[in-house]
Amino acid sequence: MTPLTLTEVEILARAAHAAQTDKAGQPYAEHLRAVAEGVRARGGDDEQIAAAWLHDAVEDDALSQEWLRAAALTDRTKAIVMALTKRPGEPPEAYAARILATPGARLVKEADLAHNADPARLAVLDGATRDRLERKYAHMRGLLGLRRRETP
Repeated sequence: MTPLTLTEVEILARAAHAAQTDKAGQPYAEHLRAVAEGVRARGGDDEQIAAAWLHDAVEDDALSQEWLRAAALTDRTKAIVMALTKRPGEPPEAYAARILATPGARLVKEADLAHNADPARLAVLDGATRDRLERKYAHMRGLLGLRRRETP
């Protein structure tokens, strides 16, 4: 089976998240694009870029785990997507440990956190939400050994 091209993965991810917006009301696909570009800028390979496009698809129920298992993607891309898929009630420490144990996943999460914590993106949120998210992202960066705030 030939894996989907990055263009095909992008089209699929955009369609899967078409009805979704982020916390600031922007089309969710813009977050996916930023994470994919962040992975590319950090030296990520095509498997990691594909995972970046799909990193929230299963968690957000945009695509099912069954779809992912059967998809024309490499096993590594599928493993990264599943590593980045939070489980209900999962402690951040367990989530971070799974990311660290999955080759290639930390770089994708680094790009995700960088975009999530982008001050321009956070600035449109109310103060309480912004503060909560900044603490959450800083905690995860610490768990992953990413001590400083990254740029998207």
